[in-house]
Amino acid sequence: MFLGIDIGTSGVKAAIVAEDGVLLAQASAPLSVSRPHELWSEQEPADWWSAANFAVQALPADLRAGVQGIGLAGQMHGATLLGPDDRPLRPAILWNDGRSFAECAEIEAAEPLSREITGNLAMPGFTAPKLAWIRHHEPEIFAQVHKVLLPKDYVRLCMTGDHVSDMSDSAGTLWLDVALRDWSDAMLAATGLVRAQMPKLYEGSEPTGLLRAEVAANWGMGRVPVAAGAGDNAGGAAGVGVVSDGNALLSLGTSGVIFVATKQFRPNPGRAVHAFCHGLPDMWHQMSVHLSAASCVDWAAGVTGLDVSGFFAAAEAAGPAAGPELFLPYLSGERTPHNDPHVRGAFLGLGNETDNGRLAAAVLEGVAFAHADGLAALREAGTRVDELAVIGGGARSRYWGTILAASLGARLVYLDGGDVGPALGAAKLAQMAVTGKSAAEVCTRPPVTHVIEPDPALADRLAPKLERFRRAYAAIKDL
Repeated sequence: MFLGIDIGTSGVKAAIVAEDGVLLAQASAPLSVSRPHELWSEQEPADWWSAANFAVQALPADLRAGVQGIGLAGQMHGATLLGPDDRPLRPAILWNDGRSFAECAEIEAAEPLSREITGNLAMPGFTAPKLAWIRHHEPEIFAQVHKVLLPKDYVRLCMTGDHVSDMSDSAGTLWLDVALRDWSDAMLAATGLVRAQMPKLYEGSEPTGLLRAEVAANWGMGRVPVAAGAGDNAGGAAGVGVVSDGNALLSLGTSGVIFVATKQFRPNPGRAVHAFCHGLPDMWHQMSVHLSAASCVDWAAGVTGLDVSGFFAAAEAAGPAAGPELFLPYLSGERTPHNDPHVRGAFLGLGNETDNGRLAAAVLEGVAFAHADGLAALREAGTRVDELAVIGGGARSRYWGTILAASLGARLVYLDGGDVGPALGAAKLAQMAVTGKSAAEVCTRPPVTHVIEPDPALADRLAPKLERFRRAYAAIKDL
C-alpha cells in the first residue's frame, strides 16, 4: 500500500492506494487563506504540517501500518521562505497572489531570454516575482532567506529533514530551465538568488529520503521512502493515467486547469499557456490555467445563501442559457489567456426577473466559458484536444459536465476516484519509487464511471453567451 498527500489550498487530502491502484481510504483537513491586503493571498506553513498530520492520522491505523512509501503533491508556486534554522520567515505567498505584477516586467528586463529559458511568461502567480517583491518591499526578510521551498516541499522537510523538490513543481517557479530540467543560474540571478538557496531536484518518481523516526511513530508506520512527487496538476494527471503524449485532463478544483501531456517541450508564452515538466521523466505538459473554478461555486453559493448541492440543483432547474445573466469568474484575476491579476469578477445582464437559479446557471456557464478561452489558446498552439479526463471536486456534478462539454467541444470522461485527484497520483509516484515499476504499469486509467459527449444543440444555445463573455472581458478590464 502507498500513501499520497496533497497539500491543497483549501485543505490537505491523504489517500492510501493498493498496489493495483484501488483507493482504500482517504481523509482530509481544511485550510484557510489570509488576504490581509488587496491582491494578497497567504497561508502559514505550520498550518500545512498540522493539517497533514490530522489527515494522515484520520486514516485507518491498520492501513497506515502497511504503507510502503509516500508521495507528495501540492499547490504550485507558493513562496515559502526559510531562515538558516529552517523556520519560515513570514507567511507563504500563494499561487493566486497578484501583488508582484510590476516585478514580472523587471525580471524579464533583467533576463531578456526569460521566456526562452522557462517557456513561460513571467506572471505574478509564479514564485520568482514573489521573491523580487520581497527583495523590494521586505529587504530585511530577503536578506535572511536561506532556502526557498514550495508548499509540498515544506511538508517534506517536516517529514524527512530534506530540502528537495521535483521537476514539475519547480517548473512553476520561473527559475527552472524547463527543457534542461535544471535550475537556471541566469533566472536565479534575475531575482538576486543562487543555487544554494534552491532545493535539490529529483524526478517525481524518484525516492528522496526516509520518513523521520518521530514522524513514522506518530503516523503508525515504518521509516518508509518519500518520493519526490509532483505539483498538483501533474500529480492529478499521474493519478488518472494522463501520462502519454496527447493525453489530457480537466481539473475542477479551487482553480481550473486543462492539462495536456507532451513528449516534447512545447511552450507558447504569447498566449499565457504554461509549459512545464511532467511528474515523470522525459515528459512535459502544457496547461491553460484559470485562477477560479470550483471556488466560484463556493463563493456564489455563500452569497446566495445556498449550500453547494442546492446551488447545483438551482442551476439545473433554471437550465442552460436560461436568461441574459453573464458571470465573469475572475475573482482572483486570470492567467490564460489574459495574464491579468487586476481584473475582477462581475455579473452582467441582471434584471428584476433574475433569481438564484439564473445566477447559479450563469456561474457554471462563466467558468465553462473561461475554460473554453483556455482551450482555444492551447489549440492555437497546435495542440489537439478531443477528450478530457475530469478530476477535482467539480467532477461530482454531471449537469456542469454537460455545460463544460458543450462549451469546450470535447468529450468528458469521468473516472472512479477522479475527485481524489493529486493525492492518488502522489501515491502512484510513491509506488514507482519503491517498486521500480514504470508509469505504464502503475499510472493506468481508473475505471470509467460515465462519459459526457458534447451536445451540438446545447453548444449552439450557449454560443451567443460565449461570444458576449469574450467581449465582456475587453469591456471591463480597464475598470
